[in-house]
Amino acid sequence: MEFTPWPAARAAHYRAQGYWIDQPLTAVLSDTAQRAPHADALICGERRISYHQLQQAATRLAQWLTAEGLGPGDTALVQLPNVAEFYMVLFGLLQAGVAPVNALYSHRAFELNAFADQIRPRLIIGDRHHELFRTDDFLRARARQGEPAPCVLLLDAADAHHDLQRVLQQDHPAPVTPQPTAPDQVALFQLSGGSTGTPKLIPRTHNDYHYSVRASADICRLGPDTRYLCALPAPHNYSLSSPGALGVFHAGGCVVLAANPEPQRCFALIQRHRVTMAALVPSAVALWLDAAPSAQSLPSLQLLQVGGASFAEALARQVPERLGCRLQQVFGMAEGLVNYTRLDDPDELVFRSQGRPISAADEVRVLSADGEPVADGEAGLLATRGPYTFCGYYRSPEHNRSVFDADGFYFSGDLVVRDSDGNLRVVGRVKDQINRGGEKVASEEIEHLLLRHPDVLQAALVAVPDPLLGEKSCAFIVSRNPRLSAPQLRRHLLQLGIAEYKLPDRIHRLDQLPLTAVGKPDKNRLREQLAHC
Repeated sequence: MEFTPWPAARAAHYRAQGYWIDQPLTAVLSDTAQRAPHADALICGERRISYHQLQQAATRLAQWLTAEGLGPGDTALVQLPNVAEFYMVLFGLLQAGVAPVNALYSHRAFELNAFADQIRPRLIIGDRHHELFRTDDFLRARARQGEPAPCVLLLDAADAHHDLQRVLQQDHPAPVTPQPTAPDQVALFQLSGGSTGTPKLIPRTHNDYHYSVRASADICRLGPDTRYLCALPAPHNYSLSSPGALGVFHAGGCVVLAANPEPQRCFALIQRHRVTMAALVPSAVALWLDAAPSAQSLPSLQLLQVGGASFAEALARQVPERLGCRLQQVFGMAEGLVNYTRLDDPDELVFRSQGRPISAADEVRVLSADGEPVADGEAGLLATRGPYTFCGYYRSPEHNRSVFDADGFYFSGDLVVRDSDGNLRVVGRVKDQINRGGEKVASEEIEHLLLRHPDVLQAALVAVPDPLLGEKSCAFIVSRNPRLSAPQLRRHLLQLGIAEYKLPDRIHRLDQLPLTAVGKPDKNRLREQLAHC
């Protein structure tokens, strides 16, 4: 399988330091199933699934896959919603050595065709209710690509348990023993983030992903009493491994599945199942804060993780007061590096930063546009390498040359400020700046300041082409106050002391911001709206 491995000297160092332990990622489940077989691993609707049941289903699926002739070197394209069978399929594929791309449920033909063109899957698993699988059109179109016809397994998300059981109960002529891929080989592919273009594929090995999961679970102090609400898409790197469901399984806790982050349904699940921990993106937090009746209404909730995009300080300060729980900021990427504020960090640090890296072996550089290190407290480009940060996108040599330097450091495109203790604060993206007549405006800076207005729930700033200045700015806001005006918002920003050139040239109100599949403001769609104004 084509992927870029870690250089031998670095790999040897990571093993010597105990970061890589040469175990398959399946150990996340199998170790806990052995020591606590009857503990709840999953709550999905009215179903409670124990570790033994989850392990048994995964093993039987792996045996079925192996009997069908699939194994190490093969790939799968998977698209399932937030149901228990997602994890059964994931662990079954890992046991059989089949490396999956787990597409988000919001992905459609364009994205799935792009993924399939890259990995050439031997297996496709989907939900009959998804528009791609209601008919055979997508599968027939894939068959015309000239590749061998893949094995297809379609489940009904509303009754996935019985669909999967029918497959697993099939008899095979001889017993087979599944074999995972080697620990230093690809376990699964993650999807690159961002709001533009088709996501690129990120090969994650057993060694690097397992280490990230174990270390994240330790930092977040997960244990058998942890009850984790998975309301973001289950395949997303954040909700899968930071520490996500895999971290919870490693610690012996329980994952409670929600279809989406809608506040009232999530609040009901938290209350019913005594959820102790949840993970959200900032746009969902804003909705939760607005909908929360009181801090006493969610007494079991101890920790809210916020990640996936930079989190405005004004909203961060509301979390303990409105939701009655501790806030933990997370800044990570599917490519590897993950930063957390620690649970014993002072509040001011938690409100103002996105934390520091998982590992002492994470190497982080903050550089100027010329590639020179910047001083602590100054903004610069983030470059990193480490024991769980990948070494190259899958089958993308040209792009790899543009994002890695000669030393193997990955340039994420983030603009960050680092303090003297190594904590990072995300201040923007290299490609999310507005060049207004030579003056650079970082979109996230203005978005955060707009969110400090008590009536603003969500904000996004995008560039507008301008014949004189090159670009101007347009702010889209969602407000709880129908009378909030553009002049009031500009006065608010001026009172905060910003330069006048940073004031939005235009301000539009929306009932809600369009979001990407991972919950970030969809700035492409916002720009399209402007083009038709």
